Amino acid sequence: MASLETSDTTLAPAIRIRDLVKRYAPTGKAPGKLALDGVSFDVPQGQIFGLLGPNGAGKSTLINTLAGLVMKTSGSVEIWGHDIDRDVRNAKASIGIVPQEIVFDPFFTPAEVLDNQAGLYGVPKAMRRTMDLLRAVHLADKADAYARSLSGGMKRRLLIAKAMVHAPPVLVLDEPTAGVDVELRRQLWELVGELNRDGVTVVLTTHYLEEAEELCDRIAIINHGKLIANKPTRELVDMAREKIVVLTLDRPVDAAPQHPAFLKSLVSGERTVEIGYDKDRMNAGEVMSLVQGLGYAIVDVSTREADLEDVFVSLTSLPK
Repeated sequence: MASLETSDTTLAPAIRIRDLVKRYAPTGKAPGKLALDGVSFDVPQGQIFGLLGPNGAGKSTLINTLAGLVMKTSGSVEIWGHDIDRDVRNAKASIGIVPQEIVFDPFFTPAEVLDNQAGLYGVPKAMRRTMDLLRAVHLADKADAYARSLSGGMKRRLLIAKAMVHAPPVLVLDEPTAGVDVELRRQLWELVGELNRDGVTVVLTTHYLEEAEELCDRIAIINHGKLIANKPTRELVDMAREKIVVLTLDRPVDAAPQHPAFLKSLVSGERTVEIGYDKDRMNAGEVMSLVQGLGYAIVDVSTREADLEDVFVSLTSLPK
């Protein structure tokens, strides 16, 4: 792994992106799509960094730019201090990409998959870490099995090992848990955490917001090709002004109680309603008083803080 570059007080960013623009060539009479519109941010060393955004927001274009698969229109990108235009070889050696699609020959064994990939990166045979990597992703017992015989979760873990054959200090995982069950998702979360504790900087794109909230130290959100948020995860969640109070009423309800002070009010069970309110303007007690004033008796109450999903929906639903 490359050595950490430091300034006097802070680590240099693992990835540095400045004014990144990508406009695709026009097709027919249609103008070229502006996929990235002046995106700038740093990925701090040693963190798990979440990159979120709706479909078509520009995430894939950004990841493919880092991987060298898409040529940017303008701007600059550095990976571990290496400019992707001026220092292509070292930039590529500093990053491992785990694609969403499962890509390796099904007739190779996991050991052969890793050995071949290490050869592509010019890793000398004596320095290859095939079995170490397989142990790290809990596949050592499958080293000599055909890749086609692996389960979906095993194939995902093999992709991560494949991206690490050249010991890059930065690992990018593109939707690593898409389409996998809950148990496997947790296993992959643990693996990502282990890699990060071993010093690898991780960039994670995901559609599962609870995954980002659980794993990521910092989150950037892209929408319509623009960076609309870039904050520590806790700060981002704290941006949500809405709080939810869950009330169990004394009788079944067909329609939730409504009041202009409520941000939302909906029926969530036979006798249960969820009411959203602006925590900067009122509190749960005032919500309960309004509900009682509408003729309902309350037999139980609980509250829920807004989560990352609430913030994400709020930010990405804003107009361009």
